[in-house]
Amino acid sequence: MSEQNHDQEVGTPAEGAEHQETANPLRASHMARAQSAAARAAAVFHHIEGTGADEKHPEGAAKPEILFKATHAARVAAQALAVISESRPNPAADSRCARNAAAAASQAAQVGQLHDDSSELSTAAFQAAVKAAQAAGAAAVAGALGENETLNAEADTAEKAAVAAAEAAGWIRPGEQIREVPTGTRSADVMAMMHF
Repeated sequence: MSEQNHDQEVGTPAEGAEHQETANPLRASHMARAQSAAARAAAVFHHIEGTGADEKHPEGAAKPEILFKATHAARVAAQALAVISESRPNPAADSRCARNAAAAASQAAQVGQLHDDSSELSTAAFQAAVKAAQAAGAAAVAGALGENETLNAEADTAEKAAVAAAEAAGWIRPGEQIREVPTGTRSADVMAMMHF
């Protein structure tokens, strides 16, 4: 047995246990952020999908292209959440999934803003969603590896602000259970890429 292999075999259990203790709180943080972002994206989709004829939208249902974009964004966010839910804890990979979910939620928010004719509240919600995506991206950069406490805290704060702005825009009703969006057909290659 080589010295390198011996070191790996002897050192792995203790190191693995220590890493697991560190990784689990980080996983909980990244998971919570991914769940929140996916819920925001789903809420925008349901908001657009449920639009009926009224003074603001006399033509009735949302335009097909807007609904399509909202569906796609919500589905991508749901896929990012699925990846983090089904994989082993890994702070770097988990933070990338949270970043991907936040990026998809910002795309959904942009569509929501268009759907709501760029109202003041929808514009503020979109801007907050972009900030949440940027903060999640910063927490997932190569140098941070999803483990930087300051960047993770900033991402958590930005996510909470995005949720509050979405509530103010009427996309989310406080306390309401948001229906999940199906992930659709899931290619193994695409799902693996969600980690990057």
